[in-house]
Amino acid sequence: MLSWEYPPKIVGGVSRVVYDLAQKLAVLGNEIHVATCREQGAEAFEKDGEVFVHRVLTYDNIETTDFINWVHHFNFSLIEYISNFIYRTGRFDILHAHEWIVAFASRVLKHAFHIPMVCTIHATEYGRNGGIHSREQRYISSLEWWLTYEAWKVIVNSQYMSSEVKRIFQIPGDKLRIISNGVHLDRFKGFERDMHFRRRFALDNEKILLFVGRLVNEKGVQVLIDAMPKILANYHDAKLVIVGKGPQQDFLKEKAWHMDLSRKICFAGYVDDNELGMLYKCADVAVFPSLYEPFGIVALEGMLADVPVVVSDTGGLNEIVSHGVDGMKSYTGNPNSLADSILELLFNPSKAEEIRKRAMEKVRTMFNWELISKKTLEVYDEVVRESRRSGWSLMEGL
Repeated sequence: MLSWEYPPKIVGGVSRVVYDLAQKLAVLGNEIHVATCREQGAEAFEKDGEVFVHRVLTYDNIETTDFINWVHHFNFSLIEYISNFIYRTGRFDILHAHEWIVAFASRVLKHAFHIPMVCTIHATEYGRNGGIHSREQRYISSLEWWLTYEAWKVIVNSQYMSSEVKRIFQIPGDKLRIISNGVHLDRFKGFERDMHFRRRFALDNEKILLFVGRLVNEKGVQVLIDAMPKILANYHDAKLVIVGKGPQQDFLKEKAWHMDLSRKICFAGYVDDNELGMLYKCADVAVFPSLYEPFGIVALEGMLADVPVVVSDTGGLNEIVSHGVDGMKSYTGNPNSLADSILELLFNPSKAEEIRKRAMEKVRTMFNWELISKKTLEVYDEVVRESRRSGWSLMEGL
């Protein structure tokens, strides 16, 4: 697997998906290698559980002018490292590329060693930005298309994403496979509500509304802040806790200050996995008001943590939650609708309790990694069989 994110490097949801998928595939008896970016303090090579992790150092002694140039450096480093590894140890059966950032390396390795390649498109540049508005966005979108073109099969995580990549990249339907993301079912094992810890964020009488995610426009935190006046006018004992960091952090803090909400909104910043688990257990409602969300792992985490969730009716979130059954939905980008869904849970604890129970059951039966990894393995087997039957993967590549 090729991915620029892998723990301890966590930028978004890709890191967790690659980690969980790789670990579960390895447990099923496959030899899994992950090639990723070297993070400061992390081992260059290690066996993480049952997964072999190769952390590749980019050409740090050559300063890059922007992220795109860094991506090029990273891909050169990946090609150099993996090529040497293959010459020493032998070829792989399949390459799995995650996102456009590893497109160059994946394409070169595919053709140099005749290894069939699949890719996962976790999100698109077009979707993140509501269209293509700059040369850089057009460049990234072109790389996304190129990666899907070079891949034998393209994996997406929701019906929404399947429709999106079909529309944007003109991918034929028989090349696409929909496999949802998931969560570790024991993610919150051992975590309980800790009132002493909870008091760091809210008073005992306050209900915690929890947001977890990157502070970027598409996550919709600004919509949640706009919903707070209506929430507080009807339910004064509420406190919004925002977990995460990102380029909109200063803007959101200033927005809260200008709306005189600073006492009712806590910006917790980045928290580690242990504190995040504790926060979920302290929360009364988890809110994810995304404007664009291909899947929405955080919603699954909230459901698994036994917290009733409120989501916007967009993308994968719309597919995960059934309104009023195992969660609440709101109209995308609508603060009034978002406030109504949150207030429904705050004023109806019995309904919130029923929603929590159904949500937990849904996650356990539909979004567990054992099921997801087996579906992924079926795609691998399909691609390997097809490539061998066609003769392509048997061509001289070394």
